[in-house]
Order: sequence, then structure tokens, then C-alpha cells
Amino acid sequence: QVQLVESGGGLVQPGGSLTLSCAASGSSFEIYTMGWYRQAPGKQRELVASISSGGNDNYADFVKGRFIISRDNAKNTVYLQMNSLKPEDTAVYYCNSRVRLAVSHLLYDYWGQGTQVSVSS
Repeated sequence: QVQLVESGGGLVQPGGSLTLSCAASGSSFEIYTMGWYRQAPGKQRELVASISSGGNDNYADFVKGRFIISRDNAKNTVYLQMNSLKPEDTAVYYCNSRVRLAVSHLLYDYWGQGTQVSVSS
């Protein structure tokens, strides 16, 4: 199976920056897409950004121009560089990875445990 380990969350002032990292590990697998979702209290979980194995990225409108998603295929790691952070960006951020397992050949979504991002003065 695959495990996702997130890091980089924390407290930052409005206008500041944070970079989240998520590394996939486990049995042999091929990653198709990796991405980030977030969920604030009382709100639905929403897509922030995703990136394919070929480097094609996709952003939610509310982060476009502020956040940058990237990946290192050799390290099975995805990053989310968050700039110009706003208080409304405060949420738990979840890493997601869609993979094809070598053993079963099945596509499956895996999730990280979540990391808290808090933006306040």
C-alpha cells in the first residue's frame, strides 16, 4: 500500500508564504496525479491544485496566481508553494495521490493525514 506524509504547515501572517510537501512511499506504484485539497471548519473539502505525472497543473480560481504546485517524480513528492496568504486560506490541507499499484494494477486514491495552515496576525 501507499502512504503519504505531509509537512510544512504552520502559522503565518497575512501576505506571508508557506511551502507544503507530501512524499509518497510504500510498495511499487505509479503515480498518475498528485494534488492538494483543503477544508475549513464548516465548509466542504475543495480542490486547491493538482499536477499530472507529465507536469500539467490545474488550479482552483481562488489560488490562481498565488500558489504554485510542483512535483519531483524521482522522490515521489509534490509541493505546494503558497504565497500572498490570506486569512481565508486557513484550513487543513490534505495531500492526495492517484496511483496505479504494481501488484493489483488498480487505480486508487490515497490521502495524507492533513496539515494545519493558519493565516492570522
